[in-house]
Amino acid sequence: MGKKTKKAKSLYQLKVTLKDSKPPIWRRVLVQDSIKLDQLHLILQTAMGWYDCHLHQFTAGQSYIGVCDPDLDMDVIDERTISLCDIVSIPKDSFSYQYDFGDYWDHKIVLEKILPLDFSDSPVVIKGKKACPPENCGGVWGYYRLLEAIEDPEHEEHKSMVEWVGEEFDPDEFIIDFINEELKKLS
Repeated sequence: MGKKTKKAKSLYQLKVTLKDSKPPIWRRVLVQDSIKLDQLHLILQTAMGWYDCHLHQFTAGQSYIGVCDPDLDMDVIDERTISLCDIVSIPKDSFSYQYDFGDYWDHKIVLEKILPLDFSDSPVVIKGKKACPPENCGGVWGYYRLLEAIEDPEHEEHKSMVEWVGEEFDPDEFIIDFINEELKKLS
């Protein structure tokens, strides 16, 4: 895995799916093939709707790639030194992205297509489904308990969960224009 900054040769169309979500919560994102993984992390945070409040890592094969911290006893490759094209280069190649080691939001990322650079601006989300679960709700299983509580006015935790998540929370909501406006701010 290289350390030099590479010049983009193409755009990668990635499908990012939150593992164990049923129905699936996913985003389709276009990014340059040469993007460093620390930048991809910020794009994924924005595309999925996370707030970058927790630790994260990428897993490619047997390698863990993330933020190197001498206080953590982890063998991690520095994500600032690895380009996306170092870990995926052929359609159907995949890797994982884990966010929040407590709630453990695990995402599968698949390289779907390789496109010419002039195909679209990047980064950009071109499609997706469902709202991102709220931070700190207990992982996928906690999220489904939250949905159960807010959807049933007779549920013992209905009032407290609606108060916590907000009455405006809609698990089916996916606002692509808002996400892409936020992605523009990253540039």
